[in-house]
Amino acid sequence: MLRDLKEPGRPRPDLVVGRDDLLSGAREQLSRGGSVVVHGDTGIGKSTVLRTLAAEYADQARTVLRCSATESESHLPFLALADLLGLVADEVSDQLPAPQRDALESALTGRGESTLQRDGLALRLAVLSTLRALAARGPVLIVADDLQWLDSASAELLGFAARRLGELPVRMLCAVRTETEPRGPGQGRHLRALPPDTLTVRVNPLTRAQVAELLGRRGYTGLSRSTVREIHRTSGGNPLFALELGRALAESPTPPRPGEPLPVPTSLRALVLSRLEMLSAEARRTLLVASAGARPTLSLLHAAGRGDAETETAEAARLGLLAPEREGPGVRFAHPLVSAALYAEAGAAERRAAHAALSTAASDPIERARHLALATTGADPAVAAGLGEAAAAARDRGAPSVAAELGLLAARHTPADAVPGPDVRRLQAAEDALTAGGHDLARDIARDVLGRATEPADRVRAWMVVIEAAGQSIAEVDAVFPQALADAGDDPALLAQVHYQLAWRALVVEGDFAECREEAAHAARLAERAGIRRTGLLALALQAQTETLMGHPDAPATIKRALREPQDPQVACHHNGAGAARFRWLVMGDRLAEARNTITALLREVRRRGMVESEVHFLRGLAETELRSGHCGRALDLARESLRLARDSGIGEGASAMQTSLAEASGGDVDRALALAREAVRHAEGDGDLMYLSLALGALGQARFVAGDAPGAVAALRRVRELEESLKVTDPARGRWQGDLAEALVCVGEHAEAQDVIDAARERALRLGRESMLAVLDRAEALVRAARGELDVAVRQLTSAQDRLAKLGHGLEEARTAYALAEVRIRRSEPASYDEAVRLFRRCRALPWLKRAERAAVAPVPRPQAAAAPAALAVLAATERRVAELVMEGATNREIAGRLFISVKTVEATLTRVYRKLGIRSRVDIVRLAAGHRTN
Repeated sequence: MLRDLKEPGRPRPDLVVGRDDLLSGAREQLSRGGSVVVHGDTGIGKSTVLRTLAAEYADQARTVLRCSATESESHLPFLALADLLGLVADEVSDQLPAPQRDALESALTGRGESTLQRDGLALRLAVLSTLRALAARGPVLIVADDLQWLDSASAELLGFAARRLGELPVRMLCAVRTETEPRGPGQGRHLRALPPDTLTVRVNPLTRAQVAELLGRRGYTGLSRSTVREIHRTSGGNPLFALELGRALAESPTPPRPGEPLPVPTSLRALVLSRLEMLSAEARRTLLVASAGARPTLSLLHAAGRGDAETETAEAARLGLLAPEREGPGVRFAHPLVSAALYAEAGAAERRAAHAALSTAASDPIERARHLALATTGADPAVAAGLGEAAAAARDRGAPSVAAELGLLAARHTPADAVPGPDVRRLQAAEDALTAGGHDLARDIARDVLGRATEPADRVRAWMVVIEAAGQSIAEVDAVFPQALADAGDDPALLAQVHYQLAWRALVVEGDFAECREEAAHAARLAERAGIRRTGLLALALQAQTETLMGHPDAPATIKRALREPQDPQVACHHNGAGAARFRWLVMGDRLAEARNTITALLREVRRRGMVESEVHFLRGLAETELRSGHCGRALDLARESLRLARDSGIGEGASAMQTSLAEASGGDVDRALALAREAVRHAEGDGDLMYLSLALGALGQARFVAGDAPGAVAALRRVRELEESLKVTDPARGRWQGDLAEALVCVGEHAEAQDVIDAARERALRLGRESMLAVLDRAEALVRAARGELDVAVRQLTSAQDRLAKLGHGLEEARTAYALAEVRIRRSEPASYDEAVRLFRRCRALPWLKRAERAAVAPVPRPQAAAAPAALAVLAATERRVAELVMEGATNREIAGRLFISVKTVEATLTRVYRKLGIRSRVDIVRLAAGHRTN
């Protein structure tokens, strides 16, 4: 359907976005000596992928043969063959029999009349012999782009050779344009040049987040997220189309207003205009009406006055402009770009006529109001009122992004002296945009209003939008607070809003719980005096959340006050509302079943309302609940969903990365957990968010601990300890890092510090009644005692801790305790196994832990030590002694690393110190000590 549009001609590493899995599979195939063909639509990035792979593997080949076919030259026989072999044929021509040499020379130079019909066998054998001769000198890489334009003679000759190369080191790396699978019907002609076992890899469209990343890498950083969403929709995820749209927007003097199309550049219009020019005038008008409609159908086109819609859409379908609609009677464009180019090409009067027709045809009142607005020019109170009603209806339906668009259209048609005025409508649209996750659009609207508003209420409302739009980066809008306070004057209703935001600033920027609680309480009192229920409820909820994190005894009472009727429906399910505060209180109090029910109901409601930021928060909360319950697979799915939504909307990316890291470390991939934890730390540090920084460092410490890097875990978790002491965080159930730090300290031999961490956390957990934390701390203390040789006490303490965790429903912690219990029992030389730990980890789908337990289960059974060994090891530090004991048991360095949660390099370094202290030279000497022998 789309004509050829050349992709960039040079390697561009910055264009390789979202292709990691694709490249990984292709690399694996190439590393095995196989061939690869990448395929996909025009502009999808085939050539970029091809050049990336070719650049990586060119250094491994002695000979690289390249060709890039074009449509205009595809009728010329042997042209691709000349590109491939023209410069190397002379190097091996003396190794070819004369008939083959002559036939090949004639085909490559065109000086003879060589044809496949006349010299077919000689030419086929000549190409095969040439490739064999080149392969005998070293690996050969054939790189062929735009395989669909390969001339048929070259394709036949290459295919003949490819089928007969066998195990010779000749790899083919090709790209071909396809609209379906390359081996499907009608797609096989160009594949005859490839070996039969070639891997086919489809280059798929980019996601919205990947399009945003690509645009950012190319310098298009000033685009709002709503604009990026529209670029993604219009481009269909095609990177070349997205870049062209981004370039057009960057060059446009004014961005399009809501309801206006993106500026489609000439380079992209040319892809479809030639087909549009083949349409009849009536069919083109019908398609314009379809492009203006949100969900066009044949019945809608009929109602809009297009009486012959069936015939005209069939005409467009024959030209490839429309695609078959499999799910109903809808009219679907073959690519979103077709619709965009058609709409952009139409004149303003034509567009208004299309919208006017749809304003009477659409059955949905929201759609009718939108089309009427786009068909009307200038201020019109009736149109503005209708749009305001439509925006309210969209808000009630859970479509706040639609409400924001309609609100801006309403402001455009509202007379300056009307009530409500244009700026009031704009501010409502900004608040709708916030709800929908369009923080950049909301901020831009608010800044625009602040440029001319004089009413204190309008100005404070706009300042609140600016602060809300900053999200976790609230430090970046510090200068806003004095201006907002000045605009609020002595009005309690306006001051309540400002002090509510000051409470958040105290928490996020200063990390000061006491100040946050005081500001929130002050805001609640001001709101109550002014009769502003919504602000009062939000302030009470923040006060409750802060008191919960502080371990303050008033937290339950404050939650009850915040939940008291009458409730504001939107605040009730808001991520900063009383429901969220109660959820946090339930989770920290080990009431996991109630917490799950609460957060599930909240998530269902915010999805119904289209509250994107709240959805991101509640997905994280539900993931946290499932993780603590030991449902690691479910937690991982939820956390990944939260991260996808966060990256798509630009909301809470650091917090979602942190929660996903925790889920990956427990139920997924440890390397991915480490990468996500580092990302979360970068976000928190960049935002100046001390509260989330401690959580992000906690995730990093846990990921390092699970990865076997105990020293790295200690380093990260010590920073958490310092941060939380400075922030005066007293509740150990907030981050739950204390047990991991203590266990990591045991692994590195710091037993006294481990006990200090346990004692400090236990005192607070006892005061607050954090039962699961007490059990986890008991597990850590048991490991300290085991390291000191108090094995019987350690077994009793671990057995009790496991039973308590099982009753509380903390499945993963129960499994970890069973694993620790097996370790200690084996050290006590009693009959024991890891079967219970393996069973529990498998039930939790805790894959990293399961792998560790399974490795430990097949490790050699320890042998009883001779009486002389303990005395000989007395000079060693705790970790050194434990490593030496495991060597005596016959464990390898890797097995020791896995059992002690340290790296293999740490084991090797520890053994070096052991040899020096004991005056021995090798592992054999340690084994001799175990047998009671002296070493020389």
